[in-house]
Amino acid sequence: MRAALVGVDFGKGDFAASLEELSLLAKSAGAAPVTTVTCRRASPDAALFVGSGKAQEIKDAIADLDLELIIFNHALSPAQQRNLERLLETRVVDRTSLILDIFAQRAQSHEGKVQVELAQLQHLATRLIRGWTHLERQKGGIGLRGPGETQLETDRRLLGERVKALRAKMGKLSRQRATQRRSRGRSQTFSVSLVGYTNAGKSTLFNVLTKAGVYAADQLFATLDTTSRRIYLGEAGNMVLSDTVGFIRELPHQLVAAFRATLEETIHADLLLHVVDAASPVRMDQIEQVNLVLKEIGADHIPQMLVWNKIDAAGQEPGVERDEYDKIRRVFISARTGDGVDLLRTALSEFALGDLALDAAVPGDSVSLGSASDTHTA
Repeated sequence: MRAALVGVDFGKGDFAASLEELSLLAKSAGAAPVTTVTCRRASPDAALFVGSGKAQEIKDAIADLDLELIIFNHALSPAQQRNLERLLETRVVDRTSLILDIFAQRAQSHEGKVQVELAQLQHLATRLIRGWTHLERQKGGIGLRGPGETQLETDRRLLGERVKALRAKMGKLSRQRATQRRSRGRSQTFSVSLVGYTNAGKSTLFNVLTKAGVYAADQLFATLDTTSRRIYLGEAGNMVLSDTVGFIRELPHQLVAAFRATLEETIHADLLLHVVDAASPVRMDQIEQVNLVLKEIGADHIPQMLVWNKIDAAGQEPGVERDEYDKIRRVFISARTGDGVDLLRTALSEFALGDLALDAAVPGDSVSLGSASDTHTA
């Protein structure tokens, strides 16, 4: 599907990196970006987001390049999206809709599919606005007279019922996960979750550490469903490692809410391995974005170990960096080549042994290994 990318520079952050990310998102969704339209503004136009002149430029590009889709690198209001589609006579999607579409394509597990549908319906609810062509009152008649309701009200009611059913299903799945975690807690199994920006290499690292064969690709959101595997760390014993969905800037709030059950694996971990793309020029911004999402889901108190991945592309050497307390702060590796992975295993073992020793020193707290862990520094 031939598409145009539209980005507005409001003078915040790395605009070029944001557009490059939008192009990757579009390709991940199956679109073919043909052209990019950009402009600078102090604030969005209330009606069209980009203003009438730039909207006309987009319309001309649609005719000249035979475009079928317009993708905005921003969240559009329902009114803005409707006004743009009416003017351009072409389908318009915003960043939120694009990410939701990718998630819908990638979800494999039953839980993942339920979560994506819930997020999509919550997003759709904000799009049920007046201006539809079929909102006249439903016709009454003999034997059919009554209060009646508009199509809009019917749609909202049906959508609300479906959302309620999906939330109930998610609650059941969440309780099942809690039971599994309690079982791990009773066996005192140390748990680690991989977190990081999308396409940082988490699934590749997960496969290297666990030999699990999880799908890994050079694309955004290759992993949506949390996968957990047990690995052996020698003296430190067994450990459960979980691979989670990647984070991204301006991750739709509906997705954060819907995936909260999956991300509970992260919330209840003893340690977060924060995987960073060492070769990315915006890696510090990506670290910040991941930490913002971790805060939003209530996982910002869990100790982190930074894993500087893709050192082969960044021209760096494998190694370990410690803080002033001799705690491991960063491990430099390449999950693709395997360089430095042995250092990471050693670092995990060291942390787990320290955590277990600390836990043993706190009587009556053996069920929850992570409860005392936040005394560690990242």
